[in-house]
Amino acid sequence: MGHAEYDPGANERRPWNAGRKLGGKRALKPQRVWAIRFWLDRERRLRDRAMFDFAIDSKLRGCDVVKVKIGDLISGGRVRTPAIVIQQKTGRPVQFELIEPARGSILAWLERRGATLDDFVFPSRTDHANHISTRQYARLVDEWVTGIGLRREDFETHSRRRTKASIIYKQTDNLRAVQILLGHTKIESTVSYLGVDVEDALALAEGTEV
Repeated sequence: MGHAEYDPGANERRPWNAGRKLGGKRALKPQRVWAIRFWLDRERRLRDRAMFDFAIDSKLRGCDVVKVKIGDLISGGRVRTPAIVIQQKTGRPVQFELIEPARGSILAWLERRGATLDDFVFPSRTDHANHISTRQYARLVDEWVTGIGLRREDFETHSRRRTKASIIYKQTDNLRAVQILLGHTKIESTVSYLGVDVEDALALAEGTEV
């Protein structure tokens, strides 16, 4: 039940958020994306390379990444372009393109994995009929970022969801396009998600002379 407010031990407990960095975590910069790919290739982690590439290109939430099925991505022995997945959170479809190197790594993994179109792309280690858990996926993300010398506290599963969206916005300034790609129902959610209001304000301030 925990300590009551006036218990002697109440002041001795470590706060749940002590040492944790709260709020939105960082997106991965392009050079870090490639560093993780090189690291995964060196470690011969074929599944993780496919999962990482898929997560970056699809921009899906972790709960959708782990549940994707082979039939969602493959048709006639080729990767679908575009692919469509129904989001668990909203129940709405979201469309995305899988480009190289994602197509190559996904096909390499599925050739190694071997399964039917109704099977999950990323199966559980203990139950191959089920998909990998979101908890395990989060642990893998920790391994990927620490593998190239980054602090795990600065990144999370949403970091790779935010990565390509942030790059697209910075290159195009097109919030509506990013909203569609992320599957957000409200543009305000996209603004808040990317933190573009803060970034744009700082950019405007830096470019204004008085």
